[in-house]
Parts: sequence; structure tokens; C-alpha cells
Amino acid sequence: MRWPDHAIWWHVYPLGFVGAERAAPSLDEPPSAQPPSVQPPSVQPPSAASSAPEAVQGESRLARIAGWLDHLIALGCNGLALGPVFASETHGYDTVDHFRIDPRLGDEADLLKLVEQASERGVRVLLDGVFNHVGRSFPAFTDAAARGAASPYAGWFDPDGQGDFRTFEGHHRLVALNHAEPQVADYVTDVMTYWLERGVDGWRLDAAYAVPTDFWKTVTDRVRARFPDAWLVGEVIHGDYAGIVERAGFDSVTQYELWKAIWSSLNDRNLFELAWALGRHDEMLTTFAPQTFLGNHDVTRIASRLDDERYLAHALVVLLTIGGIPSIYSGDEFGFHGIKEEREGGDDAIRPSFPERPEETPGYGRPYHRLHQDLIGLRRRHPWLVRARTTKATLTNTALSYTVGSGSDRLAVVLNLADEPAEVDLPSAVWTCVAGEAAFSADGAVVPRAGWAIAETSHP
Repeated sequence: MRWPDHAIWWHVYPLGFVGAERAAPSLDEPPSAQPPSVQPPSVQPPSAASSAPEAVQGESRLARIAGWLDHLIALGCNGLALGPVFASETHGYDTVDHFRIDPRLGDEADLLKLVEQASERGVRVLLDGVFNHVGRSFPAFTDAAARGAASPYAGWFDPDGQGDFRTFEGHHRLVALNHAEPQVADYVTDVMTYWLERGVDGWRLDAAYAVPTDFWKTVTDRVRARFPDAWLVGEVIHGDYAGIVERAGFDSVTQYELWKAIWSSLNDRNLFELAWALGRHDEMLTTFAPQTFLGNHDVTRIASRLDDERYLAHALVVLLTIGGIPSIYSGDEFGFHGIKEEREGGDDAIRPSFPERPEETPGYGRPYHRLHQDLIGLRRRHPWLVRARTTKATLTNTALSYTVGSGSDRLAVVLNLADEPAEVDLPSAVWTCVAGEAAFSADGAVVPRAGWAIAETSHP
């Protein structure tokens, strides 16, 4: 097994986590009449200084994240997946310099110290690469906007036919890169290898679904030639996940299809939807191990998404007993609430600041936090789960039992959404309950109202 097969990620959105100030301009603000007068970057690092807001002199807010590394480990995770850390205009996804740490967080030395502290604890670090689009203060863009065809970066951006440049999903402040331009592939490769050389372990590739797969394949082939062990995961919302992985050269993609099925089936008391999604998930596992999650920096918190918080446990059970490479979005382990809204500032509720120390956090040490520790611990004791397949035994609107296995290894999972006990079937075996509550027999179980359980079977 490669190291990513053992990874369980703790996902942090750094700018929110450390309480960094919000930078101007807003995404809805029209462009200035004149682009900033800055020197465009070289294709080779380091690039020119950007116009990102400055932090308090000498302040390293990344050190606050380092203070949570022991919490990450106590939770059972061994990977730190960082959201954007590069110089940007506002929220991190409007990058203006991929070779410079956002001064609201610190500087390069601060990031490298965090990577070193993580490595000393056996924790891998994943960076978030925004390579589909850039902020309007990105020096290559300001030069192209000011000089037109005379700019050496004119080919990096596509005119939109209306006097401006093509943008990402209608966001004026996010200018799309032209991925048919070879220099853009050179630039992205240089960025990725620059930080891999400095000790990071992989990349989450933002908005990967909006970038041609042949561009990604060019970049990933070059990166892997130098860093064959790097883990590369693309953000993909829907579509042919396995095909995208193969064509783009990714290791994995974000499993949004399963994420939606988990909370939707629990809210609707329609476990047929979940069972169908698990079948699809099994098909993906023949090609790759999907990156699975219940929450991230872009979606409503699972505790707010579910209509009945009794099912928070059921959702977590599914996440941690099926194949894939799971991540926990920081705060979800404490049952944080937060609703994403489609407006300026609509992500603030799902990207809050955190206290200096974990023990100061509401929900710390409470049952849901402990359940994360217990279930992640169970997954650690069964590392084969990363490639395991599920086989359903009982399926109704409100009851589901399935086994999950790899070779001779096997667990049984039973879920009940009803307000009365449910009887479910299982393959004949000697089942021993190891988490949750249920009365197991040789070929089934009785699950309490709104209950769940996980059982092991001894090898013959």
C-alpha cells in the first residue's frame, strides 16, 4: 500500500481558521480603470510581489494551526489538508502569487516550519492549488490587460468577446487561465514542484472539473517524473470520475456524489438512494480510491444539513466504514453548525475562526467528538477499508445492513432511521459488536430506534 492509502485527512481553511482580516476588493466590485502597475512574474519562481494585504508585522498565524497538530493526531488523523495559503486578494481562491505565502498567514519560513512540525509527528501536508483561474491583481494578468498583444503573457488569458477576459463561472474577479497555452502548463508545473521540493506531500487541485484533462495530464506527468509519491486529487463535482482520473493522471477526485447521497438519504429516510450511491462507489474503487467527506470549506456543515441530528452518527459511520480516503473538515468533529449562502460573505459561517487551543472549542470532549475518535480508531485497525467493497443484506427506506470487505477481512454495518427497532439480515457468521448498539445473531441483528452498530467476525 502507498502512503495515501493510510491517509485520513483533517481539512483546514487557513484564512478563516486563524481569523485573518477580509481583504478588499469584493468579488462584485467592478475593475479599476487602470490595472496595477506591477512587474509581471517570471515563469520560474520566485514571482514578483503581489498587492495582497499585509499582515501585522512579524506575525505568523500559521503557527496557530501548528498548535492543533496534536489534536489532529488525537482524533486519529495523519494528514493536514490546507486550504489556500498563497497570496490572494480576498478569500484565497483569487490567487495573485503562487510562490508567496499570503502575508495574512505569514511567510514561506512559517509554512515550512509548519510542514516540518507536521513531519516530525508523521503527519502529511496537502496544499490547495488554484490553477484554473487567478485574481485580477495577478501580475501576468495586469500586464496582459495593460499591454494587450505586446505582453509576453497575452496568451495566458482568453478575451471574452465583450472587451474583457473569460472568467470562472461568472465571477468577475476570477480570471480564467488559458490552458491551451504551453507557458501556463510550465508555470503550474513549476509551482507544484517548487512546494513539493520544500516538503509538502501532495496537491488538491481546485476546480479541476473546469480544466481540460489533457492539460492536467501534461502537468501531472511532469510532476510525477520528479515526485512519484506525490498525491494529486482533483476537485470534481460530477461526471465520469474514473474516466477523469485516468485521463488527467490524478490519484483521486472528490466524491461529491456520495456526499450528497449520505445527507439526502438520511433527510428523506430513503436509504435506497444511499445503497445506489454505494454501488456506484464500489465501481469507482476498481480504478481509484475516492476522496470521501461529509464536509468541506464549500458546503453547508453536516450538522446543519441534517434535519435530525440523531443521524450525525449514521453519516459518520458510513464515511468511516466504506472504501476511499476520508477527510474530516475541521469543526465537524465538534458538531459545528454553519449554512453556506449564495451571496457575498456567504461562506463565512462555514469558515469560522478557531480558538488558540482545541480544549477551548465548544464540543471538545463531548460524545460526537469522542465518536470521531472511536470510529477513526476502528478504521485504523482495519486499514484494508481503503479499498473495501460493500455488499447490502437488508434494504428498506429506513433500514440498511451491509458488509464491507477485502479478501477475508469483513465488517458488518447496520443502520436504522426508524423510530422503532428494526430487524436486519446479515451473512451467516459469528458477529461481535465493536461500536454502537445492536443485538447481533448469527445471521442478523436487531437495531434500536434511530440506532446503528458495527460488528466484526472472527476468521475461521
